Amino acid sequence: MSRLPKLDRADMTPEQGRVADEIFATRGIGGGPFGVWLHSPELADRAQKLGAFARYHTGVDKRLSELVILVTARLWTAQFEWAVHEDEARKAGLAEHVIADLRAGRRPELRDDEAVIYDFVHELYATRTMSQPTYDRAMALLGQTALVELVAIIGYYGFIAMTLNVFDCDTPDGSKPLAPVPGL
Repeated sequence: MSRLPKLDRADMTPEQGRVADEIFATRGIGGGPFGVWLHSPELADRAQKLGAFARYHTGVDKRLSELVILVTARLWTAQFEWAVHEDEARKAGLAEHVIADLRAGRRPELRDDEAVIYDFVHELYATRTMSQPTYDRAMALLGQTALVELVAIIGYYGFIAMTLNVFDCDTPDGSKPLAPVPGL
């Protein structure tokens, strides 16, 4: 159960209602981080617009973007994030064994481009910086613009994971797809 009350549409301010309508129209859902952010409608509006860019409009291949999201969800044990994106990752072409290994907290056997992304995300979270070799591999794979966008995707989904965990947001079906993994 979320630590914040769910906002009923009838009780929303006009600004909350406008943003909620936009979120629902573009995402089809209003819970999770969006339900939390609606308590600050200006934040919700700005965050969902950044999220729409990060999820749908970057130069990062959708399969790799979904890998970033699942790695982030696993590192944060962000249940809602995982629940929403597991099928999206599958649809984007991420292999089933990759999804299963990530869920279990293991490094999967990855394609070359996936290994670059996985290493980049893990190194950034683990060290809070980036070594030159990892940076160079990512730059060679993505180029300047998509590399900047990759960092934005990581940051945005980290922001979501923090929101979900602080406010204890339930998954859409109430499940907990991620078991705690020691050391993550």
